[in-house]
Amino acid sequence: MNPLNKFHREITPLSSGDSFLVFDRVKDNFDFPIHFHPEYEINFISNGKGVKRIVGDHMEEIDDIELVLVGPNLYHGWELHQCRQKKIHEITIQFHNDLFDDTLLSRRIMMPIKDMFNRSIHGILFSKKTAKELSERFVQISRLDGMDYFVEFISILHDMANSRNQRLLSTYTVDYDTFEDDDKMKLVYEYVQKNFSNKITLDEVSAIANMSAVSFNRFIKKRTGTTFVNYLNDIRVGYASRWLVEKDLSISEIAFKSGFNNIANFNRIFKSVKSATPSQYREEFYGLKRFL
Repeated sequence: MNPLNKFHREITPLSSGDSFLVFDRVKDNFDFPIHFHPEYEINFISNGKGVKRIVGDHMEEIDDIELVLVGPNLYHGWELHQCRQKKIHEITIQFHNDLFDDTLLSRRIMMPIKDMFNRSIHGILFSKKTAKELSERFVQISRLDGMDYFVEFISILHDMANSRNQRLLSTYTVDYDTFEDDDKMKLVYEYVQKNFSNKITLDEVSAIANMSAVSFNRFIKKRTGTTFVNYLNDIRVGYASRWLVEKDLSISEIAFKSGFNNIANFNRIFKSVKSATPSQYREEFYGLKRFL
């Protein structure tokens, strides 16, 4: 059985037109249930000594400052655990797994980054020295825009890739063939992305994949670890969570815009996915910086 079936597949708010998603926030409560997603994720955490980090089959308490790179679809999470600190500072950068194509990564100057990405399927913990040296740059990067951000981001990746005393975390790695590189899954994904704000029936999406409803149910469960209804709701909640942060819309407007037919249903499903009500999420993620 695929171990990922036990954990929540997160639908991040990144759209196909975005390059990065940057979080910069200070939290007293630092619990992130175990989840996975196809995007790369960099986590810089300070003042979090005693927090428990889970990456794949590896688990340990973190120090007062740390820097981790998690590869696509590798499950990960954090628990407050023994941490007694307040004001834990977290900077998270998520980016698409195809942001840098193979042609670019095969250039000599990019080879260290390519090698680092290949190792990230285990999760990489960088040394405390590297985390400290890059700390101010992570703080500053969330204040940059456009090409300035992009250039600085590549520079940080390069310094991470060439840093010493990196440690691989998980012995478990992901079988990428079980994810969205399947042609039928791509058709389903593209259709849902275009039509999530409307009603989508199981028969309708099964026809897109040229499968019976029964066969499609088995197919979607194998590819995503969940049912089609939950997969669709995850995508809708992903867009809703983005709009709660980005747009000055009421919660009811966001509910209907993201495809939910009533506010009560939206509130219930949103809380089940994000462990917070839409209003709590908007307040909690107030420190979210920007999409680029």
